[in-house]
Amino acid sequence: MSKLSRKQQTQKRHKRLRRNLSGTESRPRLAVFRSNNHIYAQIIDDDAQNTICAASTLDKDLKASLKVNAGSCDASTAVGELVAKKALSKGIKQVIFDRGGNIYHGRVKALAEAARVAGLNF
Repeated sequence: MSKLSRKQQTQKRHKRLRRNLSGTESRPRLAVFRSNNHIYAQIIDDDAQNTICAASTLDKDLKASLKVNAGSCDASTAVGELVAKKALSKGIKQVIFDRGGNIYHGRVKALAEAARVAGLNF
């Protein structure tokens, strides 16, 4: 019996979650990807297979204003606020949150809560 690595466990959870999560035009999906150094968030319309807007710790504006490490909860909070601001400017208020197989804790939770505070509903 082989033990799955942490990445394989995350991929397995994500596959299981995505069976039931799908974004539409009226309620797109807020997908989160977390690496060791950065965090990425996209708002996706799965019906049209279109990324409506995206934000990450690699964005030039955000990168310049960040005073902390890009892999921190503070950086995730900034990304959550930025993606919510971009979504609201495009008229999106409701989304489906896709944590990407990650556990809802730490940086993923910080991003989600910042997006909620900034005005997204999920």
